[in-house]
Amino acid sequence: LPIALPACASDPEKGYAFGSGHRTDVTTIAVPIFDNRTFSQGIEAELTDAIVKEIHRVTPYRVTGREAAETVLTGAITSAEIRRLSRQRDSGLLQEAAYDVAVNFEWKSNADGKVLVSRRNFRTAKPFVPSKGAKERLEFGQVSTIDQLAKDIVAELRGSW
Repeated sequence: LPIALPACASDPEKGYAFGSGHRTDVTTIAVPIFDNRTFSQGIEAELTDAIVKEIHRVTPYRVTGREAAETVLTGAITSAEIRRLSRQRDSGLLQEAAYDVAVNFEWKSNADGKVLVSRRNFRTAKPFVPSKGAKERLEFGQVSTIDQLAKDIVAELRGSW
């Protein structure tokens, strides 16, 4: 009695694939510190560091200096703000907030200048609870948003599906 097994395509555009989805023609990437066009000091270094760690964690790429890299990921933080999500009913004080960060970024080939990925106004926001009970500090919202944004940016470096 023959058994039919599901098959997977090697090309993600033709069906399921077991590959990583990352480009196979790229092995190295440079990640200079992102520009910061906001008043939130230091988040550019935190975001760049988080992106480098995420690249090491989930991609086959090796992060190198700009001169030695096949590709370069550059970007700019265009906004970083706290958004009010809810207020306490009895006092009207802030109960839940979100730290919202937007970036523009571009991933280019160093050889020919071809843009591999480009995003504008790419946003991530993570909620935090600064109210009396939880007392989460602004830094908690900032760090969790930056970590998520780094994950989201690196996920965009995967091949097109």
